[in-house]
Amino acid sequence: MTTSTDRSTYTAVCRLDQIEVEGGVTALVDGAAVAIFRTHDGNVYAMSNYDPCSRASVLARGIVGTRGDVPFVASPMHKQAFDLRTGQCLDDADVRVPTFDVRVDDGIVLVGPPQEHP
Repeated sequence: MTTSTDRSTYTAVCRLDQIEVEGGVTALVDGAAVAIFRTHDGNVYAMSNYDPCSRASVLARGIVGTRGDVPFVASPMHKQAFDLRTGQCLDDADVRVPTFDVRVDDGIVLVGPPQEHP
């Protein structure tokens, strides 16, 4: 199901309660494998499921945590940590994973277009 919100297209991927706290799920959104995460504080983030360090689609199976105030997912392959807000690798400044706009509407997780980061 796709819905139009704020001039952008969002795809409904699952119910919020289908994502475990500190866990992730994968959904196909406009042909891209997207990992969606739910953190302990109730925030929801979306990023590419592709881990550029291991060259595998595995990020949704990573470990979710925080470094200071930075929410991250650690790849299950080589343990590189990626900021859930920006996709920036916390262990290698030259590596970044694309992130997507995400929102929850009436308990449904909606993934939107890729986000731009400086």
